[in-house]
Amino acid sequence: MTSPTAPQDPERRPAPEVGAGASPEETVEQVIRRRIGEALGGWYGSLETALPTVAFVTTWLITGAVRPAVVAAAALLVVLTLIRGFFVGGSWRFLGSAIFATAIAAFFALRSGEAQDAFLPGILASALYGVGALLSIVLRWPLVGFLVAVGDPQFAERPGAWRRDPGLVAVCARLTWVLVALFAVRVAVMLPLYLAGEVAWLGISKIVLSWPAYLLAVVVMGWILATGRTAAQPQDEASGTAAIDPGQGH
Repeated sequence: MTSPTAPQDPERRPAPEVGAGASPEETVEQVIRRRIGEALGGWYGSLETALPTVAFVTTWLITGAVRPAVVAAAALLVVLTLIRGFFVGGSWRFLGSAIFATAIAAFFALRSGEAQDAFLPGILASALYGVGALLSIVLRWPLVGFLVAVGDPQFAERPGAWRRDPGLVAVCARLTWVLVALFAVRVAVMLPLYLAGEVAWLGISKIVLSWPAYLLAVVVMGWILATGRTAAQPQDEASGTAAIDPGQGH
């Protein structure tokens, strides 16, 4: 005699994808939490982005010269590249971002001979990102939506499918406001320090307002997602368009 099969625990069922046959039982917040978790890197990636700034500021404080500070940051990036290539492995996204940012900062600092100019590209980038994030909300293409979309296995085939879910767009807009606030704080803190030539405080603020501030932003986003219960609109798997309401006639 066989025993009846125990019903499957709903908490252990594979979570469906918005834009790829999402079920109405899964909320938009649950989908976004999963997608953001897949798209963000770990602590080591954040360390890779912070250490070159530490090397630059520390060397500048010791020597008082821009060129040795740039060389120290570049040398550290070489070490980080070797560690990533031979020991850590995984995604090169954070290290690539650090190399690009350091190269731009070095160009500005060496060109002017002023150490504070190494921080000008980051301040300008924060201002541009903040304006871009704000415009993305106004135009109903919220920036966080792209981060969520990248986590969709069918993103390459249907990169804009996420916008067919009004609930998803609305929640992503609320989350993007958190990024707008983050970029605004970075500019409000660092621009006066730049104008005053406070290199040491610029270095400290850049580190504090990078991954720790992003971590705080993620916590705020997590609170928004944890308290929200927006129903996800299912998508038709074949066409990627919103599924027809079952109560609607054909």
